[in-house]
Amino acid sequence: MDAKVVLEFATVTRGFSLLLQAVLNAAIPDHEADAFRPPRTEEPLEGLPLRAQLCLLPALPCGHPGLAETLLLPLSSWLSVRGRLLLAVALGNTALFLLSVLSQHALSRLVLQDRRLALLSSLLYCVTPANVFMTAGYSESLFAALTFGGLFLLEKGFTFRACLALSIATAARSNGLVNMGFLLYLPSLHAISQIRVYRATSKGHSKVLHYIWVITRLLLTSLFGCTIIALPFCAFQYYGYRTFCTPSTSPEQVHPALLSLAERKGYRIPDENGPPPLWCMRPLPLLYSHIQDVYWDVGFLRYFELKQIPNFILALPMATLGIMAAYAYYQANPELCVRLGLWRASSDEGLDKPMPGFFNPGCLCMLSIQPFSWFLEHCACTCRF
Repeated sequence: MDAKVVLEFATVTRGFSLLLQAVLNAAIPDHEADAFRPPRTEEPLEGLPLRAQLCLLPALPCGHPGLAETLLLPLSSWLSVRGRLLLAVALGNTALFLLSVLSQHALSRLVLQDRRLALLSSLLYCVTPANVFMTAGYSESLFAALTFGGLFLLEKGFTFRACLALSIATAARSNGLVNMGFLLYLPSLHAISQIRVYRATSKGHSKVLHYIWVITRLLLTSLFGCTIIALPFCAFQYYGYRTFCTPSTSPEQVHPALLSLAERKGYRIPDENGPPPLWCMRPLPLLYSHIQDVYWDVGFLRYFELKQIPNFILALPMATLGIMAAYAYYQANPELCVRLGLWRASSDEGLDKPMPGFFNPGCLCMLSIQPFSWFLEHCACTCRF
């Protein structure tokens, strides 16, 4: 019943959000953001991507054009390629957002073990400040659906399936790498619970063997899971390295519209006859880090400019709520927070079962991201966490 209520509310908010976007787009001029904006053309943009594009992982850009060219192809008589692509974005991201709401509600019921609180958290998620990103042509909805689903599977004990879901989430957004922290936490939680049981029930060599088995399984699970989650990011960075550091193409093979855009914006294009970029000479040549540094101006205190004061004001409410939530959580059980929720006090009962819920990882993740977003990247991203 709660899932139905959440789904209906999410559907209504999606419709209202799309309507509001349409009205505001017609009434207010578009904001000229300093970000990659492909040229408007009805013909396919053939050729290798520009370097600024490679900061966005391929899962979503590969999905929406496919939807526009398959299910929406019968509408080609009434809609252009661009029109079908915009419709695919609206429909696709709306469906993904509804899926993310259901995943978030299921995860909340499992972790919070409170029906009312889980329902409230899901309803609040539907009116998140990041609402516009959930409907626009961004990968937030896809990333949220996969992340919530993966964490739900992880909490249920389906580690391999969870790693696959979280791996696809990393293919959608590079910050999916943060999910490795949850993978490291939950198996550690179960391992510590098992060790406490073996300490109370086993003796001699049997206890030592049990300890070795639990620790070995934990290490192997963590290593294998983290490898799966990080694989899409690593593969895409390797693709970027091969594209720009060891190119096999020339500018003549790139679409003229992209060449024109590259000249105006100062983007680099692959050129087999030109010198390799300086970032290719670094010990760890990550294209993602280079783009963040050069094109997005991400770095320590770089965002601290007078012109960015409105963005700091915009991010302040969410940052304040996050800090207050973490403080309230700590006040509720300081000892549990100090132990990171990994084990109970010796007086607690039921040591054979790990305590339900993520406990500290969620708050710890939120607290660590707060200073990172304020001092190292764009603080406005706080509204999307």
